[in-house]
Amino acid sequence: MMAMRERLEPNKGRLLRGPDARADFDAVKLFTPFYPGVTYAADTVGGVAGWWCRPASPTVPDQALLFLHGGAYVLGTAEAFRTLVSQVVGRAGIECFVPDYRLAPENPFPAAVEDALAAYHGLAALGKHRIGIVGDSAGGGLSLVLTASLVAQAGAVVPRVAVVYSPWTDLALTSESMHTQAEADFLLTKAALATNAALYLQGHDAYDPQASPVYGDLAGLPPVQVHVGQAEVLLDDARRYVARAQATGTTAELHVWESLTHVFIGSAGTLVAASEALDLSTDFLCRHLA
Repeated sequence: MMAMRERLEPNKGRLLRGPDARADFDAVKLFTPFYPGVTYAADTVGGVAGWWCRPASPTVPDQALLFLHGGAYVLGTAEAFRTLVSQVVGRAGIECFVPDYRLAPENPFPAAVEDALAAYHGLAALGKHRIGIVGDSAGGGLSLVLTASLVAQAGAVVPRVAVVYSPWTDLALTSESMHTQAEADFLLTKAALATNAALYLQGHDAYDPQASPVYGDLAGLPPVQVHVGQAEVLLDDARRYVARAQATGTTAELHVWESLTHVFIGSAGTLVAASEALDLSTDFLCRHLA
């Protein structure tokens, strides 16, 4: 983690500087190693292009994961995120589709939500009836939006479980940790998040639960597990979401990782805690998809 801090802190917030950071953002994903034996195939599911990541071991035909990548709704590609997704897939032994949902500012809210729903329903149409939703950062927030939307949708195949890493749940940026963890977080800044929220929302209400799931109806959700670094500005986005979910009776676990920062699981292979978090989360997925 110290090596990562030394590499990234001089450019704090710059990886989220907008669309012109897309190439740099994708390049950073190459620091995460590919999990051995996982294979990859480009495909289209539910009309949304993306990538399948498949484990070396055989998978149960009706099981699948849907991974929604991070990037503040402005950055990131399914292809670049294959490294991180492979760490989940290889441990879980479950195939996963990673959609290239449309990005802002070219495609503002609610394009990402629409594409996430389309990809999910596409998986269900393929006979995947035991589906887990996984995501990181903005993709973590989008995963929670998708989960609540499906629970509210009559006749939908409801996901069995959701796991999110460092989720961005409040695009209004009201969490106290935006200030208390500002110095500790060497990746994100409130200003950078605000810039990207504006690019995504383009005037839409940030308090809309379809944009900020912490403000939604969290009753009746499937089990949710949330991982977050203690040293990140999104710490309270995770805490607040889990507290609200638990208050409704939803099974929601929160794992706060001391001294770690945003989506630290990307350091799998070099950071013991990253592997521990991935092991915990994939065990949670497997238990609820069994």
